[in-house]
Amino acid sequence: MSVIIKNVTKYYGEQKALDDVSFEIKTGEIMGFLGPNGAGKSTMMKIITGFIPATSGSVTINGHDIGTGSLKVREMTGYLPENNPLYPEMYVREYLGFVASMYRSDIPLKNRIDRIIETTGLIPEQNKKIGSLSKGYRQRVGLAQALIHDPQVLILDEATTGLDPNQIVEIRNLIREAGKEKTVMLSTHIMQEVEAICDRIIIIDRGVIVADEIKENIYSKLINDRLVIEVEFDRDIPDSLLAGIPHAGRVRKTKPNTWIIESPADHDVRAGLFEFAVRNNLTVLSLQRKEGNLEEIFRILTGK
Repeated sequence: MSVIIKNVTKYYGEQKALDDVSFEIKTGEIMGFLGPNGAGKSTMMKIITGFIPATSGSVTINGHDIGTGSLKVREMTGYLPENNPLYPEMYVREYLGFVASMYRSDIPLKNRIDRIIETTGLIPEQNKKIGSLSKGYRQRVGLAQALIHDPQVLILDEATTGLDPNQIVEIRNLIREAGKEKTVMLSTHIMQEVEAICDRIIIIDRGVIVADEIKENIYSKLINDRLVIEVEFDRDIPDSLLAGIPHAGRVRKTKPNTWIIESPADHDVRAGLFEFAVRNNLTVLSLQRKEGNLEEIFRILTGK
């Protein structure tokens, strides 16, 4: 059981949202799908779930092509979109019953509703109208509708939006449990979410995949071939001056008087930084090597 994406390209008019994207997600794998706004994440998820067609390429879910077997794919896929569309005038149990009735199952409807309400922590709110719920509980209702038919593939776009810290931990645990038996694709802007839940990370930028690694490897992927230094001086200077230091690569100002400087791993830029400070009558207030973290790697790969 798996999700296989092959050479998917998507145009909106003349704008290319996805450019020849290919990857595979296996059963039991929780894959984090990251990228800046407008990178193509939501477009890819909508194509996988059959909401919009690809311009070219193919999507196969557990052996069924989305183009020729759309209904079968929808039966085995649960989807929580970013905007979480719900019917605010419906009651929680009523809405979940409505969603569940669309799927064939040997389990009685009431049992399915009771199970998913308990699983997603909706018991206290189950008899309320959706429109009266807090944002966090509405998000739980969205997750419940994605899970109520026990799908083999779970596509989650910003699943923990609006949840408080305790709720986030509960939903993380729920996603982890689901990931033991299901194929899970999780898109989020919260890096801690990916580090806490995901086994594998794909980063997309401008419609192109720029990284596809298991979580442990994505850190070493960049740190092994480059040195990332943070330096703070006692006053401000033009970025262009720092770029002239021998072996300095990308230079990025992160806050007043503080810069991140990258260099090849075999050419330590720190000695050059001290010489630069002496020549320019600067005092180095701090100088440290930045260890790998997902946020920094994301910024490096997406140019942000």
